[in-house]
Amino acid sequence: MEASAAARGTGIAKRSPDYIEQKIDEGKAVIAITDHNEWVGFCYIETWSHGEYVANSGLIVAPAFRKSGVAKGIKKRVFELSRETYPNAKIFGLTTGLAVMKINSDLGYEPVTYSELTQDEAFWAGCKSCVNYEILMGKDRKNCMCTAMLYDPKDHYEPEETKEFFKENAKGFERLLRFKQWKLLKPFLRKDKSDTNGNGSKPKSLFHYFFHL
Repeated sequence: MEASAAARGTGIAKRSPDYIEQKIDEGKAVIAITDHNEWVGFCYIETWSHGEYVANSGLIVAPAFRKSGVAKGIKKRVFELSRETYPNAKIFGLTTGLAVMKINSDLGYEPVTYSELTQDEAFWAGCKSCVNYEILMGKDRKNCMCTAMLYDPKDHYEPEETKEFFKENAKGFERLLRFKQWKLLKPFLRKDKSDTNGNGSKPKSLFHYFFHL
């Protein structure tokens, strides 16, 4: 997982081999293999806030099998496993990639602000090993390079609706991800010299209010 994240130039919360093994033993993981037992991909689930939230984490696909639909199949199965095991839990994920956003949208996930995710300290502590942790904390855990997505079993759109919404707004999401990379990778936000309000700063945009940029 770590090597894959480094190759993509993205951050990922590191997990120990013992932690991953525990998830497998507990039946909280999905492993994809070929008919010849060749490893293809992996993903696991974790619960937070006393079972109120479930995260689908650690998605990884072997290089030889990428761009073949395996990731979508794994995400679909781990989503089903989450629903079967924790039917009342809100399922969420954090991703830096547009491809995973599309897969999540096909399953019924919706983009949300970080405030709608679990506030369990143990979850956020897992981000300490991510290369973007400083950005996360600098934004008071309100934003980071990742986009938050959520499926609420008690209040959600149908997958056909979220899939169509993503299709209609894919270019906008792509621009948003690029905007976040451009904005958040700066150690400090540059103060604007121009002032339309007389207080030394420009009016805050919709991006600021929704994504806390």
